[in-house]
Amino acid sequence: MKKVILSFTVVGMMFSCSNNEEITVQEQQQELLSRKEINAKIKHSVETTGDFRWTNTDVHTIWSAVKHGDEILTIGYGTSKNDFERSEKSQNIKEELIKLVDEIEGRNNASRGTKELYVNEKINVIDMQVASKETIETLLKDPRVRYIEPAGYSVFEGNDQLQAKSDSSSSSGCGYSSSSLTSSDYRTVSPGARVPWSFDAHNIPAAWSYSTGQGVTVAVVDTGLSPEQKWMNQYFNDGYSSGRSVQKYGTFVDSWWSWSDNYDGVNDKCGHGTSMASVATAPRNNDNLPVGVAYNANLVTYRAVENVVVDDYHEKRGIDEALTALGDRSDVKVISMSIGSPFSIGRVEDAVKYAYNRGKMIIAAGGTSTSFTTWYGVIFPAWMNETVAVTGVKEGQYSKCDVCHTGSEIEFTVQMQRTNGTDNKVPVLSYYDQASDYVGGSSVATATTAGIAALVWSKHPTWTREQVLQKMRQSADFYPNKHSEYGYGNINVLQAVQ
Repeated sequence: MKKVILSFTVVGMMFSCSNNEEITVQEQQQELLSRKEINAKIKHSVETTGDFRWTNTDVHTIWSAVKHGDEILTIGYGTSKNDFERSEKSQNIKEELIKLVDEIEGRNNASRGTKELYVNEKINVIDMQVASKETIETLLKDPRVRYIEPAGYSVFEGNDQLQAKSDSSSSSGCGYSSSSLTSSDYRTVSPGARVPWSFDAHNIPAAWSYSTGQGVTVAVVDTGLSPEQKWMNQYFNDGYSSGRSVQKYGTFVDSWWSWSDNYDGVNDKCGHGTSMASVATAPRNNDNLPVGVAYNANLVTYRAVENVVVDDYHEKRGIDEALTALGDRSDVKVISMSIGSPFSIGRVEDAVKYAYNRGKMIIAAGGTSTSFTTWYGVIFPAWMNETVAVTGVKEGQYSKCDVCHTGSEIEFTVQMQRTNGTDNKVPVLSYYDQASDYVGGSSVATATTAGIAALVWSKHPTWTREQVLQKMRQSADFYPNKHSEYGYGNINVLQAVQ
């Protein structure tokens, strides 16, 4: 285990301090909690309360996590617990807190520039380098501080992190595979597009007589978009898909160095984001490949994360930058997030609320298990009131897919795992050009629902988010009741657009 190295100043104080000061020094000499010990606290909180928040734990745990995470502390501030949007008042608070932290940390104004890591211009969040336990204790007591979080802390370490990424490199995570589709998993419609079996299970093709998503922009916040799949790039307008646009952005910094601002670009380096964009909006053409739910909707993609498990500091930052940017776009109606975390991330929570307050429908994955996440229920941010949580079920039955999470927060379900003996998932475009693949989990269920929302909104362009969501609920199996695990259930999309 690592131990705290005391400064010469503190060592000097040890010889002349009072009893109270001796206690403080003894606390500073405590060994850091190991990552395993911190993770056990996180797991216990999630299992017993459904969530974990750093601000609700003790100073030593937060300090240990900060030390394990490059000494980066996120400070959410404001005039009240709900004051997350920037204002003149909160700007003053930000400056006051920076000064306070610098004083405790022993930094002067000249050196502050290297310690102030990141400031969000839309929400009340700042990242600073913090080494002192006293800083954490002071901030926890400060009424101007809404929360603090060890921004650089990862629940995975070394080989565990590599294993976690490997586990999620499956039908619901990263992967560059292509698959030949079984003929029973699709049917062909004019002018030569393949309709996934799951679309028929929800009456999506029948709904196309009423709406194809035209005029609605769907945003996919994920791992980006493959530059090699031309049907999601230069041929996005092709066949029956026309008069629409695709835009690509990148807010993810691919670096082990937390201080880096070297954005990694817009291109998908995982495969997951391409699959999600495909199932929501892939064109309907004559290339004998899977079509998307809203094949005439506009698409905006963000490379905001590295893979589906939001754990890295730059992923958290990437998501909040993407969501606040999308919140400010009047053309974006639906935001699809097939990514998540087992517990709350304050800055992401703020960014979700920022976009929600601007009328966006934010659809989030209820959770897809890896060997590290089998004990989680509905994950963050899907359990937030501001998101629409979706999970996957098996064909023709209310039984969750083999790796899907369920719970009271779930709003809708999508049939995405076959029960015909194959266990096949949903056909989508592959990462590679003119190739297809299968994807599953709550991820594909989320992106499918994003496409469905675009169909409904396109049919009723003047409706608010609440009106569109209510129509989707009314068209689902369990409405007006809500199932304890599956929400309102599967949506009959034909009914939703009529």
